[in-house]
Amino acid sequence: MIAFAAALLVLTTPQKSEVVTFSVEGLSREATIYSPSVKTSKPPVVFGFHGHGGNMRNAANSFQMHELWPEAVVIYMQGLPAVGRQDPQGTRNGWQQQMGVNNDRDLKFFDAVYDRMIREYKVDPNRVFVMGHSNGGAFTYFLWAHRGDKIAAVGPSGAVASVYRGELKAKPAFIVSGESDQLVPPIAQRRGIEYMKSLNGITDSSGTKMGTLKGSNADLGLYIYPGDHTYPKEANKLMVEFFKGHPKL
Repeated sequence: MIAFAAALLVLTTPQKSEVVTFSVEGLSREATIYSPSVKTSKPPVVFGFHGHGGNMRNAANSFQMHELWPEAVVIYMQGLPAVGRQDPQGTRNGWQQQMGVNNDRDLKFFDAVYDRMIREYKVDPNRVFVMGHSNGGAFTYFLWAHRGDKIAAVGPSGAVASVYRGELKAKPAFIVSGESDQLVPPIAQRRGIEYMKSLNGITDSSGTKMGTLKGSNADLGLYIYPGDHTYPKEANKLMVEFFKGHPKL
């Protein structure tokens, strides 16, 4: 028992975070990076994206990926002021939704962080996961569409998949959706879920709201809750478990 406890002390270290600055085509970008507190070779990596008007600190507090998956490198990236549905002047932080917007600065930012994760942090390229809420959830879909070859599974929340119809390929996804969402119409979110069922080869029509549906192409996890656009922290643990079970094959 004493020897086992000593081994755990060797393998487990205090969790550290640092704000890292990236220069992306002359533009300064920031991300908070949590190093694993449980050391493993080739750790998984999770990217988390805040909603419009949010920031990387909000994302860390809401998503808790670094707390729930201590073996993982977890990155909360910081958006820049961008035009949004309720912010036509673009005064609050957000993420691009279409190719070519703002010279693809957010896509290039993701590429820069991803490359450093592979090169310096030695993460497992088969266990790269992205998730986010609202505008960050939409950016998660955007990355699925345009960087899907680098991503094992996704976890979008409070966003609509069908916007990217024709651009997505089958991939494990864990979807979080509020039935009383006052910002992103629940009917649009439901249509997006039906689209992903078709994409992933899922024939289940049982009306499942929470759980994993098995598909012939890929699995689909659902957390459909009776709430509004507020992100539900209760989904975090289930999302982590889904990610753990869905490395890139």
